[in-house]
Amino acid sequence: MKKIIITGTSKGIGHEMALQFAAAGHTVLALSRTVPQTLLGNKNISCLAVDLTQDADLDRVSRFLSDGWEHVDILIHNAGALTLKPFAELTSQDFEDIYKVNVFAVAALTRTVLPYLGKGSHVVTISSMGGVQGSSKFSGLAAYSSSKGAVITLSELLAEEYRDQGISFNVLALGAVQTEMLAKAFPGYEAPLSAQHMAKFIVGFALDGHHYFNGKVLPVSSTTP
Repeated sequence: MKKIIITGTSKGIGHEMALQFAAAGHTVLALSRTVPQTLLGNKNISCLAVDLTQDADLDRVSRFLSDGWEHVDILIHNAGALTLKPFAELTSQDFEDIYKVNVFAVAALTRTVLPYLGKGSHVVTISSMGGVQGSSKFSGLAAYSSSKGAVITLSELLAEEYRDQGISFNVLALGAVQTEMLAKAFPGYEAPLSAQHMAKFIVGFALDGHHYFNGKVLPVSSTTP
């Protein structure tokens, strides 16, 4: 059984992943700003209410790991933030707020967990088709999509930097999934995939994908949107 850290577990895809991993007998550390009642009481899930843009909360994660986890098999960066505004209306603060969650927190948590990662560990970053070069782009998503492009490059670089240690880094670039974030970006649009369906795919990839891929960006998209 694996030891797995997932961010953004209060709802949507992250919440479904935590439940699916736990149901299969794996040990999960669920990180989110708020802890949903549906995860509490599950014997295979530990929850921490943290803001990963804050150093003090990253220290809480570090202390939790040092108190009981000798290693981490899988780290899934799923948490994300989105703002929908015309580019001319975006402020420097808007960009900073999005990049703090979508890029800086990913880098910071990876550094925090790094001492527990080793040969065979798999770091999976959830990006977006909007961050993939040459994909369809949509007005109003300049901050969000550019941040998702940044974590793609970060993951590719880390795959090379930690290749000799046997740590794999891969990115899943998601298309349209029926989540609150999609509803915010595309009001009224109904995606062909539910959060539960996408979570099932990511769970399988996180467990086995590193045997086939490292430093790769895989589109997981039937529509965009």
